[in-house]
This record gives sequence, structure tokens and C-alpha cells, in this order.
Amino acid sequence: MKIVVIGGSGLIGTQVVSGLRKLGHKVLAASPSTGVNTLTREGLAEAMSGTNVVIDVANSPSFEDGPVMEFFQTSTRNLLAAEKAADVQHHLALSVVGTERLQASGYFRAKLAQEDLIKASGMPYTILRATQFFEFIPAIVQGGVDGDVIRLAPALIQPIASADVAAAMVDLALGTPVNGVVEVAGPEPLPLDALGRKYLTAKRDPRQVIADIHVGYFGTPINDRSLTPDAGARIGAIHLDDWLKG
Repeated sequence: MKIVVIGGSGLIGTQVVSGLRKLGHKVLAASPSTGVNTLTREGLAEAMSGTNVVIDVANSPSFEDGPVMEFFQTSTRNLLAAEKAADVQHHLALSVVGTERLQASGYFRAKLAQEDLIKASGMPYTILRATQFFEFIPAIVQGGVDGDVIRLAPALIQPIASADVAAAMVDLALGTPVNGVVEVAGPEPLPLDALGRKYLTAKRDPRQVIADIHVGYFGTPINDRSLTPDAGARIGAIHLDDWLKG
């Protein structure tokens, strides 16, 4: 098959491209750096020609409310229109577990808007919602810095290795569109503050992590259901402790 990966040069995209190519598929890693821009539509029609599946793992360069909404809406509309014109048979997009429960955040409002555009498009689709990547843990810890300590919420999180997310994307791309949402999460749920302590211990960072119910998730209020999957989610193979040793 010919498969186009939008955001093919990013953390997930590069792994998806590699996995699909190893299986013998013709894969275009599409990004502005390769002449495909979903915001301006540059190179989009040419990229879609003869394409069977489109995988969208692109992320907004800005997390501010206005720009992030503009990015996901414009990019998704342009991409879906180009896919329809080229008779693409499957649109697969990456989203985030808990998106509908985190609507106090402009980023998650934009992700939900993206999902709604896909669902309303009439295109055969699959949306893969993933929990937070292990690779994002340093940013979570940094977001909780308060002087010499780190304040993190005690709410549950179930992080996953990006390699497991990419593997799930590859598997779904080669299957029939589900016309719905699939979730994928890491093997173990644990409180955010415990995650921070585990990470700092692995990095031999002596700073103290304080559980604080008021800090939320980057300022967005959360509880134990906010960042954790529903029953029936796919579960990744890589455990956090093993990843931290790598």
C-alpha cells in the first residue's frame, strides 16, 4: 500500500514510517520540510495521489488557545478534503486519552474539534487515543517546578512508551477502519506525583515531589479518570521501569 504519514518526521511519525517500511509498504513521511504543508495545502494533492491510507500524527507548534485550535481545524479540514478528492480509503489520526474530560484546556478543546471534524467527514476513519508518552515525563516534571520542589497532582496517569503507540498505529493502519475510537495505554497506572518521584530517582535528581491536588495537569483540573483509559484499551508492552533503565 501507499501510506502517507502527516507529521512523519516527529517522535511518533518517524517510528510509524520505519515500522511500515519494514513491512514493505510505500510510505511518504509528509511534513513542511518534505514539501507537504497541511495548513497551506502545498504539495497536499500530489501527496494524496494513489494513497490508500493517511496517518495524521502532526502536532501544533503552539499550545496557545487560538493558534492550537486554528492549527488542528485548518490542517484537518485541508487534509480530509484532499483525501476525499483522491479517494483515500482510511484516515487514521492520533489523539489523547481523556480529551473530552479535559475541556478546560485549549489544547484538548482543539483535539476534540479535530476528532469531531474527522467523525463528521464521511471518511472511513480510526482515531487512536493514547495516554501520555514516557518521553513526555520530563516536561510533566518541569511543569510542576515550584522553587526547589516539584508539585504534582496525586491523580492517576497511565503513561506509555512512544514505541508502543507507534506499533498500535501501524497495526491499525493495516486493518479495516473502525469508524470509532480506539484507546492505548501503558501497562501500569500510578499517581502523577509517584511518577515524578520514580523519574527523579532514576535520574538521581534529589529534588522533592509534593502531592498537591490544586496544581492539576498543566493548570487543568484533573481526577483519577482524567488521564486514564476506559476498560478494553490496548495495553503497551514496555514497562516504565524498563524504559527508565534504557
